Amino acid sequence: MANRGPSYGLSREVQEKIEQKYDPELEARLAEWILVQCGDDLERPEPGKQNFQKWLMSGTILCRLINSLYPRGEEPIKKITETKMVFKQMEKISQFLQAAEEYGVSRGDIFQTVDLWEGKDMAAVQGTLMALGSVALTKDDGHYRGDKDWFHRKAKVHKREFSEDQLRQGRSLIGLQMGSNRGASQSGMVGYGTPRQIMRYDSPRHNGHQSNP
Repeated sequence: MANRGPSYGLSREVQEKIEQKYDPELEARLAEWILVQCGDDLERPEPGKQNFQKWLMSGTILCRLINSLYPRGEEPIKKITETKMVFKQMEKISQFLQAAEEYGVSRGDIFQTVDLWEGKDMAAVQGTLMALGSVALTKDDGHYRGDKDWFHRKAKVHKREFSEDQLRQGRSLIGLQMGSNRGASQSGMVGYGTPRQIMRYDSPRHNGHQSNP
């Protein structure tokens, strides 16, 4: 884990709650998928949240993962460089996150770069990888590798398309449902901002009689 100062008070409580969401069993499944998806040249990480974070934090494996979901020559990240420079590693993580969103992962499922690089929320990292696996499985385009039971398929949206005539008829129907203002007038209406005159119920004017001067 990256060097960070100790947490105190409320921040410590928040961090503990975040850490409680981390799933060691899910960690093993995600590591297995990444190994299968990226190839045999990756070294399996030792179990444990800190080891999983250290395995991914350079961004290299994540970039290889998203590239593996595309046909050869169409990978979104063209050049993956090995480097120990902090800003370059964080840049690769950001590239992965952008590519994951373009691939189909919902923005709400995307973790923040510091969640991984500083280990602030590894549960969020797990969530993004789970969402990515689900999208890859749902696409069913031949690029997903691994057990199909590792992730759930997302529900597909069936988009309905209408002809121009159907759209024109729909607009006409909506217009009729809204009604018409023919025959309407402003009689009896009071202008905006004009004070209302309040009369007692037993007032002669209220009963249609004019009072004598």
